[in-house]
Amino acid sequence: MLMTSSIEEKLRSAAGAHNLRAATAGDMVSGVLPQFVAEPDNEQQLAAVLSLANEAGIAVIPRGSGTKLDWGNPPKKAEMILSTARLNRILEHAWADLTVTVEAGCTLRTLQETLARHGQRLAFDGLWPERATIGGVLSTNDSGAFRLRFGALRDLIIGVTLALAEGTLASSGGKVVKNVAGYDLPKLATGALGTLGVITRAVFRLHPLPWGARTISFTADNLRAMQAHILSIQDSKLAHTALQIRCAAGDRPDADILFEATEAGLNAQESQLRELLGFTNAEQPTEQVWNARQDLWSPQIENALIAKLSVLPAKIARTMELLEVIVNAQQLHWQIVAQATGITTVRLEGELARISVAVEQLRAEVEGSGGSLVVLRRPKGLASLDAWGNVGDAVGLMQAVKRQLDPKATLNPGRFFGGI
Repeated sequence: MLMTSSIEEKLRSAAGAHNLRAATAGDMVSGVLPQFVAEPDNEQQLAAVLSLANEAGIAVIPRGSGTKLDWGNPPKKAEMILSTARLNRILEHAWADLTVTVEAGCTLRTLQETLARHGQRLAFDGLWPERATIGGVLSTNDSGAFRLRFGALRDLIIGVTLALAEGTLASSGGKVVKNVAGYDLPKLATGALGTLGVITRAVFRLHPLPWGARTISFTADNLRAMQAHILSIQDSKLAHTALQIRCAAGDRPDADILFEATEAGLNAQESQLRELLGFTNAEQPTEQVWNARQDLWSPQIENALIAKLSVLPAKIARTMELLEVIVNAQQLHWQIVAQATGITTVRLEGELARISVAVEQLRAEVEGSGGSLVVLRRPKGLASLDAWGNVGDAVGLMQAVKRQLDPKATLNPGRFFGGI
């Protein structure tokens, strides 16, 4: 809709006099340019702005720093960006209780640096930590190699506050302001892509920083041999924190394993690993190998697509071999970073039509075995390619929850599963 001067004035009053501006090209969302950007100073202002937008029928796109703003399908409408950039405080670090309460606009790196002063951390390794915000990583359910030991964000979050479309600030878990009966809001909001409410703050459980860390990398002749190594490690008594596989077209697969312990513990773990796998060629690389998943996003060329595959851990090698067959048949270049949890990030480069065919074929195969393929970044020429694929019987329940919390479809319309 075209905002009238009356609505604009109300929004400006609610957000703060200088916190509403016209959108520019840098605010575009998957090719759609909003009219305005609101950057409230606090969650009360944010809730008030959201309530006004909802009442006026204005489509709202929540945004943190925008590092993952192109994830999901393009919005059906995008009339106003609602930014959490100014909600960037660490509200309470109860270090004796190993919990922290933090606003949604705080960056992951700022939070980790603050926690480290008390020898603690949020045991999570998301993409672009220097820019990514807490609300953004929760909304997209981003997670890296630490998920193997510490679980996903759903396992680390213990409380959340959401601004609902009609303006209510609803909290669940942690320090409760207002309960919403019947919903586990922390888990419901995580991975919902901002379609149910705007996250304004979250409460996390923390873990101590390790005494020391050591990464060991090794190579296998092929993916089947690497899968055997991975399964041997997973079935052993090794206490590793993270485990990943790196591979690209035409190369042998590499794997990295991270141990965290005292110096004596690290030496013992490395010795057990070498004995278990009979390695003489394992090496200690720089910690940069753990940026491999993030490195798949560079360089940002026109004809590169990035997708996330989720399969059972025992099916990683089979899935990667299947990917190799399908992608090679389309004459595409590919790179992967696979976590031992079964989550694999894939980068494909080549002709757009061939990328589209490869994605649809691979999605059909993965979904057929109980997995999923989600497109995270599309080339501009593939804007119509669905990000999510088949969600099965769950879509009806998800639509019902959406109708309950956002009946006018004000928040991120069309970006999530089933057009939610």
